[in-house]
Amino acid sequence: MLPSASTTLLGSGTPPLNGLLLALVSAPTVPPIETGTVMVDGVSTFFRRVQGDGPPAVFVHGNPSHSEDWQPFLERIDGPALAFDLPGWGRSERPSPADFDYSMYGLAKFTTRFLQRMAVEDHSLVVHDWGAVALIGAQEEPDRVRRLVIMNAVTLLPGYRWHRTARVWRTRGLGELSNKIWGRRVLDFGLRESRGDWSRHAPDFIDMIWDHLDAGTFDAILRLYRSAPPDKLAAAGERLGVLEAPTLVVWGGRDRYLPARWGPAYAARLPNSQLLEFPQAGHWPWIDDSGVVDQVITFLRTDEDFRNS
Repeated sequence: MLPSASTTLLGSGTPPLNGLLLALVSAPTVPPIETGTVMVDGVSTFFRRVQGDGPPAVFVHGNPSHSEDWQPFLERIDGPALAFDLPGWGRSERPSPADFDYSMYGLAKFTTRFLQRMAVEDHSLVVHDWGAVALIGAQEEPDRVRRLVIMNAVTLLPGYRWHRTARVWRTRGLGELSNKIWGRRVLDFGLRESRGDWSRHAPDFIDMIWDHLDAGTFDAILRLYRSAPPDKLAAAGERLGVLEAPTLVVWGGRDRYLPARWGPAYAARLPNSQLLEFPQAGHWPWIDDSGVVDQVITFLRTDEDFRNS
């Protein structure tokens, strides 16, 4: 345990007394999920961790969510695993833009520094949406990545055109104005386009995001998107081919932010990859198809190589 990290446990409740013995005998051992904070370059950073032996699976979230996105995975993985909130999002600190670089390269550097602070060397990497910033750092030390999962991630590839909401955020003045109208009801309505079938998300999912959205997050969002015109996204992924670890590309086919064609495009750039498409799923494929969680965890546990498949 790191001396400066404070931790608590997230449990699933206490079983009834008359079922306790049966649960102890028949249920598999599931390591508890610890939560805590650690200082990384002066930024108080929230994390979730499942203890275990060996290289951990590191989960990196996107926008506008945070590490709670990964709860279904952490609850079912038999460890070790680590997820954290990027600065500006979730329960992590929101340092002033004068003191912190919220660009994609700044967040990529922070992700590398977080892993160093947590003494993570070799690891598997799971990214979604803007969790793609972790791919920038991974290209610098590709040998440390044991296995890689890319799920509906921001495209570090040529030819991408930002979606409508991102174009608003990238436009000075308009982005600031749009952020003033956000409320829980607007978020609920707006995120319907992230579902494969345009349905509403569960209220708990909306609350999970809304409860940690504030002025600091909205400012970080603008700075992140404005750091990433399409040509710079493509430049950030120029060396993706050095990531030779077995890779699973998971893509929801009805993602209206990152359309279906980008799943095969990512798989084509990674030399040891397999593409797993969910045609009816949206931007968070594991929300629309719960089978995604098991497929990802199974991949992280196995030694399968796709180079010759």
